[in-house]
Amino acid sequence: MESEASQTAEQPRVSAQKSLLREYMEIIVFAVALFGFIRTDVVQAFRIPSGSMENTLLIGDFLLVNKFIYGPRVPFTDIRLPGLRDPRPGDVVVFPFPQNPEQDFIKRCIAVEGQTIEIRDKVVYVDGVKIDNPQAVKFDDPSIKPASRNTRDNFGPKIVPQGHLFVMGDNRDYSHDSRYWGFVDQETVIGNAFIVYWSWDRKSEDPELTWSGSNPVESVVSLAHVVGYNIVHIPWRVRWGRIADLID
Repeated sequence: MESEASQTAEQPRVSAQKSLLREYMEIIVFAVALFGFIRTDVVQAFRIPSGSMENTLLIGDFLLVNKFIYGPRVPFTDIRLPGLRDPRPGDVVVFPFPQNPEQDFIKRCIAVEGQTIEIRDKVVYVDGVKIDNPQAVKFDDPSIKPASRNTRDNFGPKIVPQGHLFVMGDNRDYSHDSRYWGFVDQETVIGNAFIVYWSWDRKSEDPELTWSGSNPVESVVSLAHVVGYNIVHIPWRVRWGRIADLID
């Protein structure tokens, strides 16, 4: 009798433990799926490695890109869902570099399909109308290059093809953009950059991480050195004023 009573008492306890374990597993699976959906279809983080968008974006800026606005893609397929709107002139967009799709570029949309783009002595015209530059746009080279030698300062006029964008970097004299390699297929645009969530002012003397599977001890020492160095220098290297800056 005692054995039967003890066995009966144990069964609900084991059942409750299994139920609790199942709940935890469901929560974990749901959280992973939600994170995957958000990263794939809603927002994604990017880091700025070059100065082509100065002074709007600086080297070391970490930003979030809204992938939902132009239409999210169904995971593991080429299907793209309807977006809230198409890219517009003035949007800062992220896209695969047409000449190397493995590399992501970030530029400002200047003109969309059907519009005529022309640059005369560094001045941008869309459909014959002079376009005012955003406040952060800069020109570091006062020289003017003729169209016969370079398309940097004199370009077009050209009509943007259907389903494409003409993009330029805000650092106009030092940006590799549509003036050199052509138009961006609108279907490939990843999203609209909208906020800087972190910014780190990297210096040339900062240590580089050396990681090698054949030298684990040396790799761990290098990692510890880099992490320690960055922690010590956080007060001086973080661009505190740029954190949570909206990208205009």
